[in-house]
Amino acid sequence: MINKGDKVKVDYILEVDGEVLDTSIEEVAKKYNIYSEDREYKPVEFVVGEGNLIEGFEEAVIGMEVGEEKTVIIPPEKGYGERDEALIQEIPKEMFNDADFEPMEGMHILANGIPAKIIKVTDDKVILDFNHELAGKELKFIIKVVDKE
Repeated sequence: MINKGDKVKVDYILEVDGEVLDTSIEEVAKKYNIYSEDREYKPVEFVVGEGNLIEGFEEAVIGMEVGEEKTVIIPPEKGYGERDEALIQEIPKEMFNDADFEPMEGMHILANGIPAKIIKVTDDKVILDFNHELAGKELKFIIKVVDKE
C-alpha cells in the first residue's frame, strides 16, 4: 500500500470539462490528439507527500496498491486553486514596443518570468491573466500506480 514518503511511479489521464488535456500515456495522447513529439511519455515519478504535484493528486495515491487504477475528482482548492481576479492585470500596450512579437488575444507569454495569457488587446492596453489556466477547475484524474520503490 502507498504511504507518505514512498517513491512511486504512476500513469495518469487528466480530464477537465469532459476533455482529455494531459496524460503520461503515449497511446492516449495520440487517441485524443494531444500528442507532442517533443515530450517523453512515461509514468510520473515522485515522493508522496513532498508537494511536488498538486495536493489532491498526491492524496489520491495514498492507500493505493501497485497495479491499482482509480478515478478521482479533485476540487480547485486541492488542484490549481480558485481563480483570483487580482491576478488579471492591465498594462500599457507600449510596454510591448521592444518585444519581438505583437501581442494578440489568446497568446501565452512570460511577463517578467511569470506565465500569463493575453485575454484582451486594445489600441493602448493589454490585459494579462496570471491565473493558472486550470485555476477554478475541477480536475478528473484516472491514476494507475505502476511501481513503488
